[in-house]
Amino acid sequence: MDQIKIKAEARTEQGTGAVRRLRRAGMIPGSVMKMNKGGTELIKLPKHEFMMAMRGHASKQLLVTLDMNGTEVPALMREMQNDVLAGTPIHVDFSEVSLTQKVRVTVPLYLVGEAVGVKLGGGVLAQMLRTVDVECLPTDIAEKFEIDVSKMNVNETLFVRDLQLGDKQTLITRGEIPVAVVKGPDDAPAAAGEEKSPEVIKKGKEDDAAKKEAK
Repeated sequence: MDQIKIKAEARTEQGTGAVRRLRRAGMIPGSVMKMNKGGTELIKLPKHEFMMAMRGHASKQLLVTLDMNGTEVPALMREMQNDVLAGTPIHVDFSEVSLTQKVRVTVPLYLVGEAVGVKLGGGVLAQMLRTVDVECLPTDIAEKFEIDVSKMNVNETLFVRDLQLGDKQTLITRGEIPVAVVKGPDDAPAAAGEEKSPEVIKKGKEDDAAKKEAK
């Protein structure tokens, strides 16, 4: 992962009104959970610089270096809240970390490749799990895991225990949880307008026909 440096400074602004004025001034309020001292330090970040630093990064759990007035603080970005309408960040929370101590993070899964069961067998690929929890050093945090599904056949399931993530990450998510499955053609949803009538309705029609014949 590329090193991400973000300028930040301590803030005294608190309360709804003060925070709104802070945002109007082009700053993002945030906090840093301290590792050694304990407690939480309130910070603010230049919005434009923060958004530029985040360009190209999809994950919300990133290792960053906070430049606090010349003091560099390694921190894990834990949560970023966005404006519902504009989609821009309005609050960011960090946790101070040690580069020599492992942390637990959630990493998104992306399926890549065309499953042979889809390409040749007419099956349908379904993703059952979209993130996994792993433990690793902060410098080994992955923004995403790309999972190759090209060898999956019809009616084959890929489980968490089958994932090959390398020796830098330790999987925490239970191994028996399915990640993806290639369903057979018979299990695929019927095409629009071609749904078969439920059996109970079909049976009802047969019963009505039988009653008419009895009369």
